Amino acid sequence: MRLYPVIMCGGAGTRLWPASRPSRPKQFIPLAGNRSVFQETVLRVAPLAVDGGRILVVGGVSHRRAILDQLDDLGVEAQVLLEPEARDSAAAMAVAAAWTEAHDAGGVNIFVASDHHIPDGEEFRRAVMAGAEGAVRGRIVTLGVKPTEPSEAYGYIRPGGAGLAPVSVFVEKPSRRTAENYIQNGYLWNSGNFIASARVFLSELSHHAPGVAGAARAAITEAEAAPVAVLGAAFRQAPKISIDYALMEKTRVASVLPVDFRWSDLGAWDAIAATGEGEIGGHIFEDAEGCMARAPDGMIVAALGVRNLAIVAERDAVLVCDLKRAQDVKKVVERIRLSSPQHADFPLRDEESLADGAGRLRDWLRLRALPIWSSLGQDAAGGFAELLSLEGRRVPAERRARVQARQIYVFAQAGLMGWEGPWRPIVEHGLRYLDARFLRPDGRMRTLLADDGEAVDDDATVYDQAFLLLAWATAVRAGVADADLEAPAARVRDLLLAEALPNGAIIEAGDHPYQSNAHMHLLEAALAWAEVSDDPAWADWAQRLSCLARQVFIDPDSGRLREYFDSAWRPAAGDAGRLIEPGHQFEWAWLLARQGASRNDADALKDARRLYERGREGLDLRHNVAVDALNDDGGFRTRRARLWPQTEWLKAALLLAETADRGQREALLGDAAKAQRALWFYLTPEGLWRDKRLETGRFIDEPAPASSLYHIVSAFRQVVGSGVLGKGAESGALH
Repeated sequence: MRLYPVIMCGGAGTRLWPASRPSRPKQFIPLAGNRSVFQETVLRVAPLAVDGGRILVVGGVSHRRAILDQLDDLGVEAQVLLEPEARDSAAAMAVAAAWTEAHDAGGVNIFVASDHHIPDGEEFRRAVMAGAEGAVRGRIVTLGVKPTEPSEAYGYIRPGGAGLAPVSVFVEKPSRRTAENYIQNGYLWNSGNFIASARVFLSELSHHAPGVAGAARAAITEAEAAPVAVLGAAFRQAPKISIDYALMEKTRVASVLPVDFRWSDLGAWDAIAATGEGEIGGHIFEDAEGCMARAPDGMIVAALGVRNLAIVAERDAVLVCDLKRAQDVKKVVERIRLSSPQHADFPLRDEESLADGAGRLRDWLRLRALPIWSSLGQDAAGGFAELLSLEGRRVPAERRARVQARQIYVFAQAGLMGWEGPWRPIVEHGLRYLDARFLRPDGRMRTLLADDGEAVDDDATVYDQAFLLLAWATAVRAGVADADLEAPAARVRDLLLAEALPNGAIIEAGDHPYQSNAHMHLLEAALAWAEVSDDPAWADWAQRLSCLARQVFIDPDSGRLREYFDSAWRPAAGDAGRLIEPGHQFEWAWLLARQGASRNDADALKDARRLYERGREGLDLRHNVAVDALNDDGGFRTRRARLWPQTEWLKAALLLAETADRGQREALLGDAAKAQRALWFYLTPEGLWRDKRLETGRFIDEPAPASSLYHIVSAFRQVVGSGVLGKGAESGALH
C-alpha cells in the first residue's frame, strides 16, 4: 500500500482578514507558530509518503509562487497541480485522485486541508494508517474528531457504531443548542480529512458526480507531465460543488474513524487565540485580559483596559474585534469589498508584459549596453575585451576567438537593426583585427591569444569556426563586406566538410571530440550564409546538420538532445553522457524551427516543438529561470542558472509561437514573457550583466563576460522579428 497525501490549498480565509486575503490566504501565513500552517501540514504528512508514495499539492495558479517557495524552504518535494480557476473541493480532490490513479492504480490518497492545526503529528499519522486499512478494503474513510465543546463552527457526523464504522449521517453547522444535543448523542466533528484509494474514490464520483470525475480525468490528461503542472482546460468544466454534497452525503461506502487528537480548522480569530500561539510582533498590554495582538515588523500594538479582543494590524488595515464575534468578521469584509475594495486584498505587482519588456530591452541595448561595449569593450587595435567589471572597467584576460567573432556579429546586427552608434567602424576594425591576429594560413581561426595579442593556442576548434562563419555572414548582410568574405567562408566550410565523418558529424578538438554543441553553431552559421549567398552548398549543409541532430543527437525515445557521445555516436560513458542542457534544447529547437520553416518541413517543426518541451523540464519554477543542467531522466543536475539559457528560451518560445495554433500560441507567448522577465534578473542598469545565478537567487560576484552580448542581441533580434514591438522593419528596431 503506497500513500499519496493530498494537501488542499483552496479557501480564502475571509474571517481572518486583514492577515488573510485572496492573494495571501491563511494557509500561507504563520497563524499558530513560526511556520505557515501549509508548511506544518507538509511536515505532518511527509512521513506518510514513503516507499514510492508522493505528496500532492492542489492549489490555484495565483498561489504557485507561495506553494513552491514554502516547499523549497522545507526542502520537501511534491507534485503540484495548479487549478486554472477554483471549482470547489470535489474537483480539486478528483484531480489528485486522477493523477494518483494514472501513476499507481493501487495508490491510496489522504486528503487533508492545508490550514488545519494538528499539533500532534504522530497521533495524526497513526489515525491515518488505521484509516488507510479501511480504504484498502474499499471504504472512503473520514476522520471524526471527538468534540471538546458544542461548536457552531463545524459540521458533524453521526457514526453507525464504535471504532471505524459506517457513517449514518453528515449534518451541517448547527445552532449551539443542537450542537449540545449532538455531543450528548455521540456525534463527531467533521474534520474534512478523507482517506480513500484513488480507484474507489473516482469510481464513486463517476457514479454520484460524473461531471466532476470526467472533468478531473480530462484535466490530468491535458496537463503536462511536470512536477508543477497547470491542469488542463477541462478542469474549468467541472461542476463547482463541495465533496460533501457531491459524494459523501450520497455514497454507501463512507466510514468514520473517531480520533481524539487536538484539532482546529483555524477558521476565525477566536480559534487562533485558542491555540496560545497566535501572537506575532510587538505589543504592550496594560490591564488587558484575554487579548491577542498581531503586528508587522516595525509596528507595536498597545492596549489598555480592554478584554477578549483580537487586534490584528497590517500595513494598510487594522481589525479590532471581540473574540466572541470572530465568526462575523466575514460581514466586515463584505462591506470593505463595497466601500474600500483596495483593502480587500493586498496590492499585486503587475508582471511586465512581453511588449513592455521588449521596449525596455530595446532602450537598454540602444542607450546602455551597445555604447559601453563599443567604447570600453574594444581597444585601439580593434580587439574586443573579454570582460568588463560591473564598475565599468576593462579586465585584462586572454582573448578567445569565439568572443571576437561574436562581437563582430553583435555590432553588425546592431547596425542592421538601426542603431545609430559607430557600429560600422567597430565591425570593420574588428574584422581587420581578427584577420591579422586570429586567422591561420589555412583561413581558419586559432583559438586563443594572450591579452597582449600573442598567440597562446593555435588549434582551430569547430566551435570557433562556426562563429567565424556567422560573423562574416552577418557583416556581409549588414553591407560591411561583400563577396570578399564569401570565398574565405566557402573555403572554411569546405575544410570542415572534408573532415566530416560518414554521418556528417565533425570531430571537435579538446576533451569531448564527439559532441553536438559545435554542430549547433555550424547550423546557425549555415543558415546565416544561406540568407546572403546564392551558393546552394550552404542550404544543403544546413539540411544535413539538421538531419544529423534529429537522427543522432536527439534521443528517439525521450526526445532529449544529448551533449557528448563516444566514437560510435552513442551516449558517452558516465555523467557526460547523461548531461542534458535546457539552454541547448531551446537553442536547437529555435534552429530546427528556422530550418523547418525555410523548407516547409513539418517533421522538423514537430521535432523542434518536442525539443522545446524537453527544454521546459529545466525550468526552475520557483525562481522562473532555466537552469544549466539536467540528467537524462529529466531530473535536475544543478539549479544554477546562467544568463544565456534565458535568451534561448525566449528565442525558441517566440519562433515556435509563430506556427502554433491559437491556444498553444498563447502559452508560448506567455513563456516568452517569462523568459524575458528571467533575462532581466541578470541585466544591470549600466548596460552590463551578471552571468551565474545560484540556487539561492544570489549571483556570483564576477565581471560581465562579453560572450553574453551575442545571446542578448540574438534574442532581441528574434523579439523584433516576431513583431512584439510592432510590425515595423528590423532596420528601425534600435533607432
